[in-house]
Amino acid sequence: MKLPIRAMAVAVGILASGQAFAAEAESCKTIRMFDPGWTDITSTNAIAGFLLKSLGYEPDIKTLSVPIGYQSLKNGEIDVFLGNWMPAQQKFRDDLDAAKAAEVVTRNLEGAKFTLAVPTYVAEAGVKDFKDLAPNAEKFGGEIYGIEPGAPANSNIMKMIAADDFGLKDWKVVESGEQAMLAQVKRKERSKDWIVFLAWAPHPMNTKFDITYLSGGDAYFGPNYGGAEVYTLARTGWPEACPNAAAFFKGLVFDIDMENAMMDMILNEGTDPEAAAKSYLAAHADVLEPWLGGVTTFDGAPALPAAKAALGL
Repeated sequence: MKLPIRAMAVAVGILASGQAFAAEAESCKTIRMFDPGWTDITSTNAIAGFLLKSLGYEPDIKTLSVPIGYQSLKNGEIDVFLGNWMPAQQKFRDDLDAAKAAEVVTRNLEGAKFTLAVPTYVAEAGVKDFKDLAPNAEKFGGEIYGIEPGAPANSNIMKMIAADDFGLKDWKVVESGEQAMLAQVKRKERSKDWIVFLAWAPHPMNTKFDITYLSGGDAYFGPNYGGAEVYTLARTGWPEACPNAAAFFKGLVFDIDMENAMMDMILNEGTDPEAAAKSYLAAHADVLEPWLGGVTTFDGAPALPAAKAALGL
C-alpha cells in the first residue's frame, strides 16, 4: 500500500520538549475540516474540535461528500481531514499526490477494517465468502447495501459487479447513507431476512448487531477483511504555516475502543457529538498529556492546563 503523499516528513515545527511555540499567525486561528457523514469521523472531528476550541482555535467543520471533500482539500479550501481510509481511498490519495496538494500529518488509527458483511444467521446458513452471494441472489434480492453516493467503497462494489466477479453482474448497489443502511440492517435482522452490506470497524454496529465479515474480497477491499489504516491529511504548506496546530494534529491518534465508545454515545444514546467528546475526554483525561505534549494554545500558553480547564478538571 502506498503510504505518504509526497515522500517527505511533515515539517510541523515541533520544538524540543519543554520549549513552547510563539503564538500562531492569525490566519491559523480558523481550521477548516470536513466530515463525510461517517460517525467515526464525526467522533474524531468532535474530539479535535473540542480540544481546538479549548486552545483558542476556531474549528470550521463542513459536511461534504468524499469526492467534494477531497476536491476542496485539493483546492486549498480545506486545511485538515482526519478520515483518509487506506487503501479504500487510494485513488483520492493518488490524485492529491499528482497535484502535490496534500501532506500526511500522521496515521491516526490502526486496526480498522472495511468490507462486506452479513448477519450471523445468514453466515450460519452458508454465506461466509463473496463467492457465496450469487448462489443466494434471490434471498438477497440481488442487492448490496452501501453508504452515500460517491463513496469509494460503493465504487469498489460497482466495479466488482461490472466485472461480473463472483457472478454478481445482475446485482445492484443500494446507495443511501450510513444511518439508512444500518436502519435496513436492523429491519432485516428483526424479521431474519437476508441482507449483505458494507460493514467496518470501528463502529458500534459490531456490538449492536451480530454480524459476520465475508472473506474473499481482498481484490476490492484488501486483505484481512479489508484491513485498513486511517490517516490525517493537511493541504500542502499548512503544517509549515501553522506549526502549533499541525503539532496538535500530529499527536492526535485514536484507537478502536475509543472510537467505538464515542460512536456509541452519538448513534445509540443520541448524544450531541461535542457533548460526547467532552464526556469521553473528562472520563479519559489520561489521553491529554500524550496528545498535547509540546503543543500550546493559539496564544502560546501551555495547552494541557487549558484543555483540562475546559473539561472542568
